[in-house]
Amino acid sequence: MEVLTELIELISRNFFWFAILVIVVVAVVVSAIKDVLRTKAREASRREIAAYIAEGSMTPEQGERLMVAENSSDRC
Repeated sequence: MEVLTELIELISRNFFWFAILVIVVVAVVVSAIKDVLRTKAREASRREIAAYIAEGSMTPEQGERLMVAENSSDRC
Protein backbone atom coordinates (compact mmCIF):
# COMPACT_ATOMS: atom_id res chain seq x y z
CA MET A 1 0.00 0.00 0.00
CA GLU A 2 2.90 2.30 0.80
CA VAL A 3 4.37 1.81 -2.66
CA LEU A 4 1.07 2.84 -4.25
CA THR A 5 0.95 5.99 -2.15
CA GLU A 6 4.50 6.89 -3.16
CA LEU A 7 3.66 6.28 -6.81
CA ILE A 8 0.60 8.54 -6.61
CA GLU A 9 2.69 11.27 -4.97
CA LEU A 10 5.37 10.95 -7.65
CA ILE A 11 2.78 11.21 -10.44
CA SER A 12 1.07 14.20 -8.85
CA ARG A 13 4.38 16.07 -8.49
CA ASN A 14 5.34 15.36 -12.10
CA PHE A 15 1.90 15.35 -13.68
CA PHE A 16 2.96 17.30 -16.80
CA TRP A 17 5.71 14.81 -17.68
CA PHE A 18 3.50 11.86 -16.83
CA ALA A 19 0.79 13.19 -19.18
CA ILE A 20 3.35 13.67 -21.96
CA LEU A 21 4.60 10.10 -21.43
CA VAL A 22 1.07 8.69 -21.59
CA ILE A 23 0.35 10.61 -24.82
CA VAL A 24 3.56 9.35 -26.43
CA VAL A 25 2.91 5.74 -25.42
CA VAL A 26 -0.67 5.88 -26.72
CA ALA A 27 0.50 7.43 -30.01
CA VAL A 28 3.11 4.70 -30.51
CA VAL A 29 0.61 1.93 -29.76
CA VAL A 30 -2.04 3.41 -32.08
CA SER A 31 0.52 3.84 -34.85
CA ALA A 32 1.67 0.23 -34.49
CA ILE A 33 -1.91 -1.06 -34.61
CA LYS A 34 -2.61 1.07 -37.69
CA ASP A 35 0.46 -0.32 -39.47
CA VAL A 36 -0.50 -3.90 -38.63
CA LEU A 37 -4.04 -3.41 -39.94
CA ARG A 38 -2.75 -1.75 -43.14
CA THR A 39 -0.34 -4.63 -43.77
CA LYS A 40 -3.04 -7.20 -43.08
CA ALA A 41 -5.41 -5.52 -45.55
CA ARG A 42 -2.67 -5.29 -48.21
CA GLU A 43 -1.86 -8.98 -47.88
CA ALA A 44 -5.55 -9.91 -48.08
CA SER A 45 -5.83 -7.90 -51.30
CA ARG A 46 -2.78 -9.64 -52.73
CA ARG A 47 -4.27 -13.05 -51.90
CA GLU A 48 -7.55 -12.11 -53.58
CA ILE A 49 -5.75 -10.93 -56.71
CA ALA A 50 -3.74 -14.18 -56.76
CA ALA A 51 -6.97 -16.18 -56.43
CA TYR A 52 -8.56 -14.31 -59.37
CA ILE A 53 -5.47 -15.02 -61.46
CA ALA A 54 -5.49 -18.70 -60.45
CA GLU A 55 -9.14 -19.16 -61.42
CA GLY A 56 -8.52 -17.43 -64.76
CA SER A 57 -10.88 -14.48 -64.37
CA MET A 58 -7.89 -12.10 -64.42
CA THR A 59 -4.66 -12.18 -66.38
CA PRO A 60 -1.32 -11.98 -64.58
CA GLU A 61 -0.71 -8.62 -66.28
CA GLN A 62 -3.96 -7.21 -64.88
CA GLY A 63 -3.05 -8.51 -61.43
CA GLU A 64 0.37 -6.93 -61.67
CA ARG A 65 -1.16 -3.58 -62.63
CA LEU A 66 -3.52 -3.78 -59.66
CA MET A 67 -0.68 -4.54 -57.26
CA VAL A 68 1.43 -1.68 -58.63
CA ALA A 69 -1.54 0.69 -58.33
CA GLU A 70 -2.17 -0.51 -54.78
CA ASN A 71 1.45 0.14 -53.78
CA SER A 72 1.44 3.63 -55.25
CA SER A 73 -1.79 4.52 -53.42
CA ASP A 74 -0.19 3.54 -50.08
CA ARG A 75 2.33 6.36 -50.44
CA CYS A 76 -0.32 9.09 -50.55
